[in-house]
Amino acid sequence: MPDVAIAGFAKAPNVRETAGTTNGVEMLVPIFAEVFAQTGLSKQDIGFWCSGSSDYLAGRAFSFIAAVDAIGAFPPIHESHVEMDAAWALYEAWLKIKMGEVETALVYGFGKSSAGQLRRVLALQLDPYVVTPLWPDSVSIAGIQARLGLEAGLWSEKDLAEVAVRGTGKDVAELLDTPYYADPLRKHDIAPITDGAAVIVLSTVERAREIVDHPAVITGIEHRVDSPVLGARDLTRSPSTEAAAKALDLDGADLAELHAPFTHQELILRTALGLGDGVKINPSGGALAANPMFSAGLARIGEAAIRIHRGESRKAVAHATSGPALQQNLVTVLEAR
Repeated sequence: MPDVAIAGFAKAPNVRETAGTTNGVEMLVPIFAEVFAQTGLSKQDIGFWCSGSSDYLAGRAFSFIAAVDAIGAFPPIHESHVEMDAAWALYEAWLKIKMGEVETALVYGFGKSSAGQLRRVLALQLDPYVVTPLWPDSVSIAGIQARLGLEAGLWSEKDLAEVAVRGTGKDVAELLDTPYYADPLRKHDIAPITDGAAVIVLSTVERAREIVDHPAVITGIEHRVDSPVLGARDLTRSPSTEAAAKALDLDGADLAELHAPFTHQELILRTALGLGDGVKINPSGGALAANPMFSAGLARIGEAAIRIHRGESRKAVAHATSGPALQQNLVTVLEAR
């Protein structure tokens, strides 16, 4: 089976609110043009297209079909979609190339979180019989997770603030002096509501070498799922991330892009992946800087890849999550060759 590499990455501006429709077309058209200019490819060169988004977020059925308008009506395309973060769309596209069905693929994800009440929308991914009717929002669930870790002595509020310092420009004392938003979380502990989109071009390594000087070769990719029942797992750990990491070779990684929408979740992921002090964490700012739903995980992979393209990293780990309290996790290893 052929090796697969990332040959291109582009993302839309991450903003609090965008104008236009909820189908993503306005965000996607410019970044499709950007990634084609970056790689020298055209629509005709793409063998497979795969997207990640959510009809719940858009507020209408089959919104992802409307997003295909950004690609254009001709020539006909081979297209698929996953109803979750586009990191999982990348996994599907990776399999297409590994199986020899296509040589190139374009993966994209988009989400306009500002169109609705995100914290309530995300409650719909919980148990529909006994949990969703209570409408526990995503931030409150994360607050429960953070509180469990505090009471277990696994981290302190100072530890959370030290994670947030990276993107706020404030010191720890200033952050700890701010009021709680969802006790024990403060606003700086929580990813902002963000509209955004991202796109990645995948290809065989041979084709990628024609496109970019330093292809980011995918040397491993694994995803695992924990129970959706919040009371059935230890929320202070991420067993699915730990299991994915055990199936991969993470030794020698010098950079990690972690999809952690809350400060304490970054601490959980660092432990689950066994990342030491020598690994640079989230040089892009991560989800705490911008968390566009359904493209933030894909963006973590893209952000890791471009640092390999630039020669800034030799081996990088990229992580994506979906579901409440780190329920589903995908880990990708990228290397320069």
